[in-house]
Amino acid sequence: MVMASWTKLTYYRRLFIGLVAYSAVLVGSFAIFQYYREKDFKAEELNARLQIINDRILEDLSDTDSVHISTAIQPHSFDGLRISIINTEGKVLHDNSLDSLPGSNHLGRKEIADAMKNGEGYTIRRHSESTGQNYFYSAKRRGEYIVRSAVPYSVTLHQLLSADYGFLWFTLGMTALMCLIGYFAVRRIGIHIDRLNRFAEKAERGEQIFDSEPFPHDELGEISANIIRLYARLQQAIADRDKEHRQALHQEQEKIRIKRELTNNLNHELKTPVAAIHVCLETLISHPDMQPQKRNEFIKRSFRASERLSQLLADISSITRLEEGGVNIVSAPVVIADIAAEVCEEFVVTATEKNVVLRNNIHRVAPISGNAALLASVFRNLIGNALAYSGASEIVLDCKDLGDRLVITVDDNGCGVPPEQLPRLFERFYRVDKGRSRQAGGTGLGLSIVKNAVIWHGGTVRVENRRCGGLRVTFTLPAGQ
Repeated sequence: MVMASWTKLTYYRRLFIGLVAYSAVLVGSFAIFQYYREKDFKAEELNARLQIINDRILEDLSDTDSVHISTAIQPHSFDGLRISIINTEGKVLHDNSLDSLPGSNHLGRKEIADAMKNGEGYTIRRHSESTGQNYFYSAKRRGEYIVRSAVPYSVTLHQLLSADYGFLWFTLGMTALMCLIGYFAVRRIGIHIDRLNRFAEKAERGEQIFDSEPFPHDELGEISANIIRLYARLQQAIADRDKEHRQALHQEQEKIRIKRELTNNLNHELKTPVAAIHVCLETLISHPDMQPQKRNEFIKRSFRASERLSQLLADISSITRLEEGGVNIVSAPVVIADIAAEVCEEFVVTATEKNVVLRNNIHRVAPISGNAALLASVFRNLIGNALAYSGASEIVLDCKDLGDRLVITVDDNGCGVPPEQLPRLFERFYRVDKGRSRQAGGTGLGLSIVKNAVIWHGGTVRVENRRCGGLRVTFTLPAGQ
């Protein structure tokens, strides 16, 4: 259970707890060592003071047999100071605090044993079981005598020998400060690790990763940010690749669909004039004695069907050349105003018969680089469609020079086109009114030729219904030669 709770903690919290534990052990060990070291130092300092008294008494013993204890201890007065003189056999020869000398052997006492061995020694020991009083003993040997001085281990002496607790509090304060600094340092590292962990989880699940959340500004932050940035770029590259693959697959499927649709439409469109020609010729062959008027009517039908077939083949040839890149189409300086004027002149008679006003407002336009035949077919198809299908009373051609491009419009005030059919007007063989288009002799390829011709020139084309009624076709052409 403890292990489970431990693993639930975040990495930087576990790291911080480990850092605190390490700091506590390190500082605690140092504090304990320093505490006992300071305590021993103070005990040795007290021992040195008592040894001065012991030295003076030993000097007196070496000069004379009399012992002037009071003179020796006066400069180093201690409350309750005891002086004992012991010979090398462990017998007490003198003690200033006892009426009668004890008969026990003192060689077993630690301070006496150390003095016998090393010349001096000290210890803290209870004086007797009855009094329960502890003494600090300091002994020194010189020749046949051992002088031992002792002071009661009172509250004052205990405070003197105790370590300085201010150092311990200072150590604890520094430890707390170090832990606080360590917490922020570890937490900073934890932010990196936490983000990298979330990044790894998202990467494993294949989620989209965005390089938006900032990292702290340090070396580890830069490394982490670079890792995530590189992965995000790789992920974006994979997504772009998949998208391009899907688009390529869609385009390929669309090409197959269009090719199949074109084949079907072409088959259907060719069948109509061929069938008409076949029926007319078969009728003429079957009835050699047909009246001249009737014969002429069948011949005219065959001629119109052959004309439509010829126009259809010519349009298909134009679209094929344009879709193949138009490598055989020559570009040269042309004047749009002249081309528009020539095409309008072609439709003057037809427009007059249909009571349509054909107004050409394209004048004084600088020459551009293009193919005159293709641009003529653009105007020819747009004007022809407007005359054949719109039912308009007016067709207006206009042009605006915007410096880098020409914007040309062909407007009519006719019936327009249903909005849902506008996007399909440039499809091959698409007709808004199939029956009416065939009666007018259209092939269904005119607007497709317009689109491909404009694209070949590097322009764009669009169609829309006018607010006041009718249809507007707008196409652009790059200006300049």
